[in-house]
Amino acid sequence: MPGDARQEWMDALAMAIAEGTLIKVSLGAPRKTDAVARRLLARPVLLRDGPRLQMVWSLPTHDVTRNLEPDEGVQRLGELLGTEFCVANLFTTRRTAQLEFRKGRAGRVLYSPALAPEVPTQAHDRVKARTVPADRPWLRALGVTTAEGTVCRGQESKYRQIHRFIELLDPLLVEAGLLRGGAAALEGDLRDPPLRVWDMGCGKGHLTFALHEHLRSRSARPVRTFGVEARASLVAGANRAALESGCDGLEFLPGTIAEAPREAMDVLVALHACDTATDDALAAGILADAALLVVSPCCHREVQVQLTAPAIFAGALRHGILNSRMAEIVTDALRAGLLEWAGRDPRVFEFISPEHTAKNLMIAAVRHSNTDPGAAARRVRELAAAFGIRHQHLAASIGFPLGSPA
Repeated sequence: MPGDARQEWMDALAMAIAEGTLIKVSLGAPRKTDAVARRLLARPVLLRDGPRLQMVWSLPTHDVTRNLEPDEGVQRLGELLGTEFCVANLFTTRRTAQLEFRKGRAGRVLYSPALAPEVPTQAHDRVKARTVPADRPWLRALGVTTAEGTVCRGQESKYRQIHRFIELLDPLLVEAGLLRGGAAALEGDLRDPPLRVWDMGCGKGHLTFALHEHLRSRSARPVRTFGVEARASLVAGANRAALESGCDGLEFLPGTIAEAPREAMDVLVALHACDTATDDALAAGILADAALLVVSPCCHREVQVQLTAPAIFAGALRHGILNSRMAEIVTDALRAGLLEWAGRDPRVFEFISPEHTAKNLMIAAVRHSNTDPGAAARRVRELAAAFGIRHQHLAASIGFPLGSPA
């Protein structure tokens, strides 16, 4: 093994650690074609027990992390150079050093200018950048944050949920043609018709505020957002918070989802609408030709009382909890199929961690021209027939006869 180049690179690593100029180390180009780890990253971290070298092996399905004493970490990196990995990059505030071991060639070190003038924070738990900054006036008006912009005690989960909601919706808004990609991108003109957003069953309106402000910050078009909520006290509180925080174009209306106006809309949101209220919201969005539909279903009583187990499931579905969960699966699978039949591209995924709520499933559907309504109709009817479902509220609301599989 060409020891001169290896030793030169190792000396540079030791000096960077001693001087406190080390940013990170990256090892790549595995020597073996069947190597499990494709890459190794190492960076200095400061733990309660003192400085460590954090090493992260990137495996096909997950990462493996170890925090080693600096000397032990350097020794481990030295053992891997040229044996497990053929390329090693050392990033410091002074320069970048790349060590290469190429087949049939002597090892060599290539130097280039530093990529960063300062060492990033070595705190083990870095503060995650939030899409929704904590200093927003509406967060304070809703009691999520304090006047100083810190999250109130007991509101951490709500704040994470708000952030996660916008994090999920942003790429869907881009795909639906309502925004362009990129954090600072703008779309349209203030003279254009406004983007129209309806949040059905919005509760106190936390996510309504978040979506309204996100669209206003990312679009040059005006934005009109309506939150619909049956509880008059929550409507009054949300309108008061909108006025106090200067959220122009945001309004909350009293009423149920079924009673909400069926006027034009670009985005339809309905989170935790109970049982067929989710179907009412989806039907409203489909009939208004909304570009994006986002729902998080809650309760599935309509289908559960009709559910007739296929023979293979008969024994399992005698258990109440399994019967209930199967009803949820069948209901939301029917909804996804009906959305596809109606010219949408549906996605079903987990919204937030189950530790916050068991009702954490989300269905998002973007208007799409490449769906196959015939195939979707067959799948819906076959699924309904397999479980003895004779009536489903969304199907009835959009004029889809369940009929028979044939």
